[in-house]
Amino acid sequence: MSKLYVVGIGPGEYELMTIKAARVLEQCDVIIGYTVYVDLVKEHFPGKEFMTTPMRQETARCKMAFDEASKGKDVAMICSGDAGVYGMSGLIYELSPEYEDVEIEVVNGVTAAIGGGAVLGAPLMHDFAVISLSDLLTPMDKIKNRLQKAGEGDFCICLYNPSSKKRGDYLEKACDILLQSKSPETVCGIVQNIGREGQNMELMTLKELRDTKVDMFTTVFIGNEQTKIIRGKMVTPRGYNTKQ
Repeated sequence: MSKLYVVGIGPGEYELMTIKAARVLEQCDVIIGYTVYVDLVKEHFPGKEFMTTPMRQETARCKMAFDEASKGKDVAMICSGDAGVYGMSGLIYELSPEYEDVEIEVVNGVTAAIGGGAVLGAPLMHDFAVISLSDLLTPMDKIKNRLQKAGEGDFCICLYNPSSKKRGDYLEKACDILLQSKSPETVCGIVQNIGREGQNMELMTLKELRDTKVDMFTTVFIGNEQTKIIRGKMVTPRGYNTKQ
């Protein structure tokens, strides 16, 4: 039986890819993915057959992977970060009943919340929520409701897809919702281009974050009421120090 691997390649830097993910890509015949993600791995896996589709052709891309696997090839469908966090593993399984001859294995990766968290310090040491601000697949009313509930619960929050050319004010609107339950002085941080050329981090308050310009390659971190800055890093204590 041929095999289709759904592989999270991490934030982008080869060194942040898991050892297993690298081994799987090395053994596969075909590597398929969104053009930007394929470009990130091409140089490390010479001699492989690469196939791509543009953004918003996720279903076509998954069917392409199944079709190649059905020919007897070992295929890797790659995703940035982790394949199961806003990645392709869910869609692959949804389409899989049409391809019963293809075995599926998901290979986990380092999602932006983890990669960016390491750059900022330790922002996610306690309970946290990950919310995408993209309303392409999720109604905005539902996104707003999730933001409100996460803020009221004093979760640390990691925001994916915080802005784009068509959604330039989405982060501002998200901050307005969170400011209803969180202090304006809540410690926040952003990381741009995690694990890629141009990586950059900034720390700020929630009030300052509201007016900060970001893009689709930025991951946003919003602390809880205990989050603080220590040695220039964003730290959310879990409480170990108070129990000793």
